[in-house]
Amino acid sequence: MPENNHIKNVALVGATGTVGVLIVASLLKLGTHTLTALTRHDSPAASSIPPGVKIAKVDYSSEASLVSALQGQDILIITMNSRAPLSTELSLVRAAAKAGVPYVLPNNWGIDLADEQLGVDVKLDRRPVLRLVEELGVSAWVSVTTGFWYEYSLGYGSETFGMDWKGRTWTFFDGGETRMNTSTWPQVGRAVAALLSLPLTPPSPGVPSLSDYKNKFVYVSSFNLNQKEMFASVLRVTGTKESEWTIKHEDSVARYQEAEKRLSAGDGAAYPQLLYSRVFFKDGCGNFEERRGRLDNGVLGLEKEDLDEATRVAVDRAEKGLKYH
Repeated sequence: MPENNHIKNVALVGATGTVGVLIVASLLKLGTHTLTALTRHDSPAASSIPPGVKIAKVDYSSEASLVSALQGQDILIITMNSRAPLSTELSLVRAAAKAGVPYVLPNNWGIDLADEQLGVDVKLDRRPVLRLVEELGVSAWVSVTTGFWYEYSLGYGSETFGMDWKGRTWTFFDGGETRMNTSTWPQVGRAVAALLSLPLTPPSPGVPSLSDYKNKFVYVSSFNLNQKEMFASVLRVTGTKESEWTIKHEDSVARYQEAEKRLSAGDGAAYPQLLYSRVFFKDGCGNFEERRGRLDNGVLGLEKEDLDEATRVAVDRAEKGLKYH
């Protein structure tokens, strides 16, 4: 454990991935941590890891290799594709325990996976990972819940937040009034950097610390809004009028059921529709601010963001046909 009551050594899996690059950038900006990126020996991604980040080349099939890379680390951050094999993450958790790593941030980025049924419904049941961390009894997990990424989701296509920019079509799900928390990509990076900047234990009574979140979920958000508010922002940003758009209406449950059938038949392209449709259900699973009765934005000192600025980024991404960074 670090002697100065703060996280110092940070190991990352997926440092060049969608979320990883944001976390690395935010931590490098702080300049108070030593970062180590774990990469495969033959991974071309190592060439894109920025200066200031150490590289540890590992064999993910070898526990000894992983344990060696994780020696002396204060925290392991796992960011992988949400559909990556669960076995890989479980191997990392076991290696972290053998190396004595005190904290693990699991690959739980996005929706509120404290809702176990939601995780099952969207094929992202994370209970095995969290249970393993607790059973091994060496590390503590801290799960960062951000909701869907706003500019990514809005600009992705009609199967996510309902906007088909190039076709000027907007699809409202269940009337467009389901509220949910979403976060911008930069906010995700800032949240993790702020979390890792908390003292490990309270230096005095009442001071927030990382220990407050041992085996718990952290909830952060940029916006709490519904599709109608998203659409209003798009109209403001683009200067278009509602009359210039084709408006459609669909039922979220029917969309989910359709996507589930397609996915069962082997159509992997149906997954975004399944994931987003489920979170648009009227059970409020996406509105964790209300459901959990809190956000941790204040504790982490996260700034208030401008919705239209984020929408402008999303529209630009849609215009360019971008799916990822």
